[in-house]
Amino acid sequence: MTELDCRFCRGQAGTVVLDLGEQPACDYFPRQDEPGPDPVYPLQMWLCAECGLAQLVADPTVPEEPRGTEPAALVAQAADAVQRVAAAGLLPAGARVAEYGSPHGGSWLGLLAGRGLTAVPGAEPADVVLDCFGLMHAADQAGAAAERAARVGPGGVLLVQYHSLATIVRGGQWNALRHGHYAYYSAAALAAMLARHGFTLRRAWQFRLYGGTVLLAASRPGHRSLPDDGSVAALLADDARAGVRDPTVLSGLQRDTESRAKAIHDWLVAERAAGRSVVGYGAASRAVALLRRADAGAALLPVVLDASPAKQGLRMPGTDIPVASPEQLASHPPDSVLLFVSDLLDEVRGSWPGVEAAGGQWVDADALGG
Repeated sequence: MTELDCRFCRGQAGTVVLDLGEQPACDYFPRQDEPGPDPVYPLQMWLCAECGLAQLVADPTVPEEPRGTEPAALVAQAADAVQRVAAAGLLPAGARVAEYGSPHGGSWLGLLAGRGLTAVPGAEPADVVLDCFGLMHAADQAGAAAERAARVGPGGVLLVQYHSLATIVRGGQWNALRHGHYAYYSAAALAAMLARHGFTLRRAWQFRLYGGTVLLAASRPGHRSLPDDGSVAALLADDARAGVRDPTVLSGLQRDTESRAKAIHDWLVAERAAGRSVVGYGAASRAVALLRRADAGAALLPVVLDASPAKQGLRMPGTDIPVASPEQLASHPPDSVLLFVSDLLDEVRGSWPGVEAAGGQWVDADALGG
């Protein structure tokens, strides 16, 4: 392969730790009447040996994802996070806030406004700069980190939330890798990125969302001190135990692709052989490579249901599986619903009780082959 430069430190020493082969852009949902084949592109994760940043090797795709419906679990986690950060004294009333959000949706600005904080426009400095799953969408990680740090006013704080690389490794979440997601963070990698701009990690909070997400608070020297509760040191130690800088450990994700994809395929085949009806739920980006690697088409999985009207009437990238409204769960409850987003389980069970009332089951795709 060609020589690589790290998206943050520009180092060239590193290892490809995960290779999913040729995959369609998982934010390109074709119309159901478009026969394909869909364009495919290499999808690989590279671990920089110098700064420890895990990152997407290349991305020739053009983002055009139809907006999804915000899960209740994401809304609840945001409220929980705001409460915890406020309890630490980092969200004083009257403070100015700037938010870098994810293109997939979700914002804390409403919650922060309710606590008396004011959003600032454009590139104005702020007392609180928040990045909620936004940083990973920047191809230039060095530039994006510099931009966020520069916006933090004197005495201000930078808050960064991310899906933990340790979670991805421990949970075998290889399908977290996708085009458009350029970086996968450990606390140590983020500490190095922010230290370049004079910031030190001050506090860490952990959440169950996506199997394990982290919110970090960082500030420059001179910020009114937060009592050391040991959360940052504990997080750094946990990441080290998970082996987030060890290419051999991260390469275990490659083995996980084979076992999990086979488990999904074999389960679908067994359900069909038993004459049981199956549908999927959650036309999420993480389902795209999973279905492709599992060799699952409409013959095994006739439809994936999704609450986003923008995705209904389209089909899953790289397959012939259509996306439809979940309303059919009420009129025609299947024997099994294969759920591609674990965080939705409580929400969808409450929204569609008829599935279990009719004797059906919700099956977490992450648990198959896990």
